[in-house]
Amino acid sequence: MSRDIEAYSCSYRELPFEAIQSRYRRRVVLQQVAEFRPASLLEVGCGLRPLFTDLDPAIRVALVEPSADFASNARELAAGREGLMVVEGFLEQAPAELHPRGFDFIALSSLLHEVEEPQQLLQAVRPHCHASSIVHVNVPNAYSLHRLLAVEMGLIEDPFKLSSTQKLMQQHSTFDLHSLAELLREEGFRVQSSGSYFIKPFTHAQMQDLYDRGFLTEAHLDGLFRLSRRLPDFGSEIYINASPMPGVDGVREVRQR
Repeated sequence: MSRDIEAYSCSYRELPFEAIQSRYRRRVVLQQVAEFRPASLLEVGCGLRPLFTDLDPAIRVALVEPSADFASNARELAAGREGLMVVEGFLEQAPAELHPRGFDFIALSSLLHEVEEPQQLLQAVRPHCHASSIVHVNVPNAYSLHRLLAVEMGLIEDPFKLSSTQKLMQQHSTFDLHSLAELLREEGFRVQSSGSYFIKPFTHAQMQDLYDRGFLTEAHLDGLFRLSRRLPDFGSEIYINASPMPGVDGVREVRQR
């Protein structure tokens, strides 16, 4: 728990291109929610725009957010909405009673790479799962096109090396699909589906500059998002949908809504 959450909140607001990147990240998460049609959802780390603002109000939602700034914003957005809970704090400290029967869908969006001990975070997810829960995880991709370009330009030796932006955002890990899947398996989760999205040829700062100067248009951005279908290994971010393996400690055995 050594992260400076409030410094992170400030850096997040100021990070170039993140608002655009998060728009496409959100699109992918909402696509997964639509596919699995959960009756209950837990979002761990909601940022400035919680998922529930684009979800059916019938879905029972809980948010766990360690940033006081982001949690306060979520409470304001949730005002008057039934069946929604905002818990300020880390998931490791959240009560298992958030949903006594376990959540159908748990979103760890742009989070696992930021914590010092991702194993502990995944262990903290298990008490909130039932046997059929879907745990959606997305993180930056070590094999993003912009990282591979940096290697070929001699700027970095290894695509897994932490960048200056990653250090600013207090990030600790860089994953590819193989290492992310292996981590999930080690912590008792079975991969159901996976992929990458949004081809990003340049750094966040460079992409923002091109966008501000009008070189990158909305049509370009949507094209880069769709381009990952042709370059499935090289999207700027990757995701995995996983479910608990049978018999994993702490997981509720019967799915009930």
